[in-house]
Amino acid sequence: MKEQLRACILKGIEGCFADGTLTSGEVPAINVEKPAHAEHGDFATNVAMQMAKQQKKAPRAVAEILVAKLAGASDLIESLEIAGPGFINFFIKESAWRRTLTEIDRAGDAWGKSGIGRGKKVQVEFVSANPTGPLHIGHGRGAATGDAVASLLSAAGFDVQREYYINDAGNQMNTLGLSGLLRYKELLGEKVDFPETCYQGDYMKDIARDAVTKYGDRFLKVPQEEGVAFFSKMGGDLILAGIDQDLQDFGIRFDNWFSEQSLFDEGKVKSAIEEMQTKGHIYEQDGALWFNTTAFGDDKDRVVVRSNGVTTYFASDIAYHRDKFARGFDWVIDVWGADHHGYVPRLKSVVQGLGRDAADLGIILVQLVSLLRDGVPVAMSTRSGEFVTLKEVVDEVGRDAARFFFLMRRSDSQLDFDLELAKRQSNDNPVYYVQYAHARIKSIFDTARERGVAPKFDGVKLELLQTSEDLSLIKKLSVYPEILEGAAVNFEPHRITYYLQELAGEFHSFYNKSRVITPEEPELTQARLFLLHCVAITLKNALTVLGISAPERM
Repeated sequence: MKEQLRACILKGIEGCFADGTLTSGEVPAINVEKPAHAEHGDFATNVAMQMAKQQKKAPRAVAEILVAKLAGASDLIESLEIAGPGFINFFIKESAWRRTLTEIDRAGDAWGKSGIGRGKKVQVEFVSANPTGPLHIGHGRGAATGDAVASLLSAAGFDVQREYYINDAGNQMNTLGLSGLLRYKELLGEKVDFPETCYQGDYMKDIARDAVTKYGDRFLKVPQEEGVAFFSKMGGDLILAGIDQDLQDFGIRFDNWFSEQSLFDEGKVKSAIEEMQTKGHIYEQDGALWFNTTAFGDDKDRVVVRSNGVTTYFASDIAYHRDKFARGFDWVIDVWGADHHGYVPRLKSVVQGLGRDAADLGIILVQLVSLLRDGVPVAMSTRSGEFVTLKEVVDEVGRDAARFFFLMRRSDSQLDFDLELAKRQSNDNPVYYVQYAHARIKSIFDTARERGVAPKFDGVKLELLQTSEDLSLIKKLSVYPEILEGAAVNFEPHRITYYLQELAGEFHSFYNKSRVITPEEPELTQARLFLLHCVAITLKNALTVLGISAPERM
């Protein structure tokens, strides 16, 4: 609706230029917004105020000229009024709103989708947890966010790839190997001193137990270096397989799994450093190599290779992001924990050092999750290994509830996740409230058929949808494409969860006040059924883009 109105306003301005009522000139970006109060119309624009200086007229004078041109010029507009210093308020014809229903029915599963991405290649890299332990609920929020952003971008016409970056290089893998070896020796009766720096979780005992079952005491007497290497590989593979399974159970599949170690094995870290040296972005000082990130706005330069010759994580990051763009992605999006916010400037520096615009790298920061049970905090300690895993949460509340709750707030804001609320079958539970709206609509259609009322939408008389409840529900449906597009380009899937709750609220309010199946008014019945058919399409499409089911029965 907004796009149609913008086109109408633009045509009106060009008409004024043509007939001389306005002086020809550059047309500003036409902003069309929903007024805060319904009495001010369905939409408003400040274009007259934007044009006033160029036209050398008072804003209200420009508005009067435009209103005169636009009045009666479109089958969208019922009436116009000028408000305040020069706002133009638009009241849209009811018939134009009702046409939205025809658009929804025609589009079906594609309703809400757009082509604004124009096939631009985008990579979304998310989760990327170290293969040193199972996924916890913080990873779950990052997983839900990354997957939803990828789906939103796909729905907006981008060509999207999902990637998991496996941090399988560096000291944490040696620590994993030592943890596994020590637990293995412990199981075979050897007294060991298990350091606090090792991984404490019971999953390490499970890995050791698996090794005993498969290999007996084969690694009991081997040199420690050999034992650590074996358990690093075995443990990493088992943990990564578990991570993959947990993510699949959460409804997430990756198009590509990328190994950090491969960057070293294929010489990509070395070649990336050499390229940046050639470009003058990496310099040597005190025996170490530094990236001059301050040249791109960072607060200090960053070490790439230490004076002892050991590369930093930043070296891997440089090589990895260089590789991403070399693979042809126009836009690269990283989903990180909020504790990595300090890395944003240095990674933006790398992108610029590669000769690209800093905006070609998008960073989504995901804040911590506080787990509650009926409002009482659930104790968690990653240090002792006693943390709540993603699998435990999904097993307890279900995939749909977990995903919805993870996506209910902006990703960069703290999230309270109440396990008991997520399981509750009541209107207090937002995901139940939304899914029940969809199931309720399907139940209404079942009831209609039981009463001998078969949905017949050919020639349906939409003009019979005249009540304020009818029109309010239609207007809420009409904004879905705009909500979806905004959620995609701003990486904000919480906009969809908000919208779903609002749409479900509009539907429940409509249903409580309006009779849908009215045997004595068969044409109105068909019109109302058609309206609910469109609500069901929109609910399902919005839930699907978040990776959440739209049940037909509850």
